[in-house]
Amino acid sequence: MTTLGQRDRRPEALGSLSVLPDETICALLEYLAPRDIANLACVSSVMYILCNEEPLWMSLCLRRAKGPLEYKGSWKKTTLHLEGVAQENDAYRKPFHFDGFMSLYLYKRFYRCNTSLDGFSFDDGNVERRRDISLDEFSKEYDAKKPVLLSGLADSWPASNTWTIDQLSEKYGEVPFRISQRSPNKISMKFKDYISYMKTQRDEDPLYVFDDKFGEAAPELLKDYSVPHLFQEDWFEILDKESRPPYRWLIVGPERSGASWHVDPALTSAWNTLLCGRKRWALYPPGKVPLGVTVHVNEDDGDVSIDTPSSLQWWLDYYPLLADEDKPIECTLLAGETIYVPSGWWHCILNLEPTVAVTQNFVNKENFGFVCLDMAPGYHHKGVCRAGLLALDDENSEDLENETHDEDDNTLSYSDLTRKEKRIRMNGGGETENQEEDANAVSKRYNMWKNGFSYNIDFLASFLDKERDHYNFPWSMGNSVGQREMRAWLSKLWVLKPEMRELIWKGACIALNAEKWLRCLEEVCTFHNLPFVTEDEKLPVGTGSNPVYLLSDYAIKLFVEGGLEQSMYGLGTELEFYDILGRADSPLKTHIPEVLESGILFFEKGSYKVVPWDGKRIPDIISSSNFDFDASMLNSEFPFGIWNKTLREHRNQGKPAPDSFGSLSSHVWPYIITKRCKGKIFAQLRDDLTWNDAQTLASFLGQQLRNLHLLPYPPVTRPELLNVNGVHEELNIPAEWKVFVDALCQKKKDVSSRLENWGNPIPRALMTKIDEYIPDDFFVDLLHVFKDTNDGDEIKPCTWIHSDVMDDNIHMEPFADDSVDGQHNSWRPSHILDFSDLSIGDPICDLIPIYLDVFRGDADLFKKLLESYGLPLIRSRSAENGTTKTTDSTRKKVLCPSYRTMCYCILHEENVLGAMFSIWDELRTAESWEQVEQTVWSLLNTY
Repeated sequence: MTTLGQRDRRPEALGSLSVLPDETICALLEYLAPRDIANLACVSSVMYILCNEEPLWMSLCLRRAKGPLEYKGSWKKTTLHLEGVAQENDAYRKPFHFDGFMSLYLYKRFYRCNTSLDGFSFDDGNVERRRDISLDEFSKEYDAKKPVLLSGLADSWPASNTWTIDQLSEKYGEVPFRISQRSPNKISMKFKDYISYMKTQRDEDPLYVFDDKFGEAAPELLKDYSVPHLFQEDWFEILDKESRPPYRWLIVGPERSGASWHVDPALTSAWNTLLCGRKRWALYPPGKVPLGVTVHVNEDDGDVSIDTPSSLQWWLDYYPLLADEDKPIECTLLAGETIYVPSGWWHCILNLEPTVAVTQNFVNKENFGFVCLDMAPGYHHKGVCRAGLLALDDENSEDLENETHDEDDNTLSYSDLTRKEKRIRMNGGGETENQEEDANAVSKRYNMWKNGFSYNIDFLASFLDKERDHYNFPWSMGNSVGQREMRAWLSKLWVLKPEMRELIWKGACIALNAEKWLRCLEEVCTFHNLPFVTEDEKLPVGTGSNPVYLLSDYAIKLFVEGGLEQSMYGLGTELEFYDILGRADSPLKTHIPEVLESGILFFEKGSYKVVPWDGKRIPDIISSSNFDFDASMLNSEFPFGIWNKTLREHRNQGKPAPDSFGSLSSHVWPYIITKRCKGKIFAQLRDDLTWNDAQTLASFLGQQLRNLHLLPYPPVTRPELLNVNGVHEELNIPAEWKVFVDALCQKKKDVSSRLENWGNPIPRALMTKIDEYIPDDFFVDLLHVFKDTNDGDEIKPCTWIHSDVMDDNIHMEPFADDSVDGQHNSWRPSHILDFSDLSIGDPICDLIPIYLDVFRGDADLFKKLLESYGLPLIRSRSAENGTTKTTDSTRKKVLCPSYRTMCYCILHEENVLGAMFSIWDELRTAESWEQVEQTVWSLLNTY
């Protein structure tokens, strides 16, 4: 679009790119580096305009920022400062201006950047307002039912008088606070720098302080307010500090900032109290997708993401298109007022002027079922929770196929182009010329939404996929807590709230499929004449990935993780290990729970059946399947033992394996019964242990690792594993070492994508240096280190590896201290649990989970463990014989324990780097993997 008489310079200036809309070109520019954009700006006049847009440089800056950010007056200047580019003199910085080019897209963005909300008229809204409401009234009328605006709850808070922009800046100016997330990096700004930014910025969607760790950054702030009496019941409070999901935030933002449309995580409820300024709120009931919003639900793991315009953009471009009957519930929140947002309600907030607020999310008996539903695996129910009946394939709904995207069509998420998803779209997410038509269609959808949809836990739970339970289904990265934390939470609630067990059981059946596993448990107990399950014993215990029950003197574990095939190999390997442990008469056997029974439970022809299984044959229920058992497996003493398990893992090259047992997988479960250990797991006692207890634990773990790593293991008998990775037999390298290195090579192939998917706070500079730090010849050098170069006694470079010695796999028992009236006040380790993840490889690997998860990076405890361990961590034949075969720098590097361990951490199938970066904050600014290695693992080099 150009003014009359001017030529349109766009086609000539953009060439072939002129066929693309300006919005698309601007989006593509965000993928370029700052230097490339600077070069591109010299290509043509229009490209100069597009490459100097502040929103572009804002995006570039926030993707590169790490640590506290200091705004330099513009996002381009700030980005160049971060890149270390010297700024030019003012005389050379005057921008160019060109006529003959006009962009509606850029104009709308310019308008949003520079508009003032002073001229906008907002009334008080239509949210109910109450004052001096009782807890009983709130529970009956509003809790988990509808929003309400409350006055007077903050009247006695010191924050009512002290939480102004100026006073907070004066007191906490040097304190860095977290900023609203716009990138994978956690960005913070000193409060004084943020206030400077807030006063000078002209961003279309300004940054705002949104800090869930403000109580740690400035503890005094927590004394300035208290949780109102209406919201003090919070069932997440029983979780440990490390396990509890973020639940409270300090929020500071300028005019035009705000939160775009969203539903609070885990379908929790929330209260939000404003201390200064004015906020405009818009809300829709659960299942009513706002105009312009797109809901993405990942078909694989049920993760939910939302495409939505910014808060300001929605109010300017979408709100005016709504018919009166389709407008949201609204209100303007004033200083001193509190708004309550029930579970599942959509809400959008726009700051009408600079504001300061505090908010908290909570779980109580009213929304507990919805929280459990959100944590349940699957995607269907999550789509219904957020998009209502729009998420359903309903052939009887008028024009539903035309109005929404076909649910059988696999679409791509904006955040991960490799994920299959269901997409429920409401009237498009972008600016189109057909918004008037879209607005007219809203009322049709609204009526459909109202007809039959109910935000009732029984109604919503009916959309659960009953075959998908969290024990054998991928866990959503978007869930507010992890699988382990969720299981621990329900177990604690079961113990601490016996009066609420009917409700808790209902939630556990939704989230855990607890009723199904209880039925399986009862069948196993009946077959082995074990005691009946009591009310206290109905719920699985612990945080492991398989249902574990404690009853009377027994512990019963059902193997379900990963499906039937993985479960068979898990139990089969464990039974083979126990057999070798007994034959070797290892001292380790006294610190492993005694195995009483093991078998296979299956559902056939309408009833459950149980058959014993000791791991030394293929059970009939398995052999009768269509699975192709080869001769080597049939001739193995333990057909589901360690080397057949390893071969399966190699065939799948580190990727999740399809379950070869097909339809059997949904109704066959291996199990094991062991003698119950007295006491508690370490995870329950971490905060109660004395320093002496912790040192005793470290010594115990060192001794038991030594016993484990000295234990013999069966020789490699599978022909497929004898010559992996193209290694020549003349090197005389033990076959098990070649197997281990080949597995590392497989993990190296997709290491970058795996780390990206985990969303770790790893500096971008480190991600680009993985290949440099772990070159491909690293694996060859590992093999050469163990090349048999001299005659002599055989060495054993590989060992059994537990691989999962974490806080929930260590058992502690109380013991009496005679000096304290015979009452125990100490705990000592007694057993190591769960050997189903056994593998064979470098013994160093077993140190990783212990140091990071059990010791949480405590170097003194780590030293104590190494003293007790007493075995060499690195063993090379040439090194042991004093030869000079490994004197070159590359071999020396491979022989360095800290380097080798760091490589194993990077290639680990679990997110151990996430643990490292959470324990050592200084790693977030590391510029090389060598820095990370020395910070975490240098202690090994002095061992």
